[in-house]
Amino acid sequence: MTTYCKTRGASQYLREQHGIQRAPATLETMRTKGGGPAFVKLGGEVYYATEALDHWVEQKLSKPVYSTSELPGRSNAA
Repeated sequence: MTTYCKTRGASQYLREQHGIQRAPATLETMRTKGGGPAFVKLGGEVYYATEALDHWVEQKLSKPVYSTSELPGRSNAA
């Protein structure tokens, strides 16, 4: 069964489950500008599925690296 939470709950879920700090206001901004987790609306209220929050985190995390030079888009030339 899918679990849904409002914006404040989504912020708390990200912090407690993933250790990621995103204020409710930041999630609201992301809804307007893009780049945030998927959400749904019901009767004017915004809800986030916990599965969507988990998926968003997975997509934003890089692979494990030992140096910033290993990150995509970084040049190894000094």
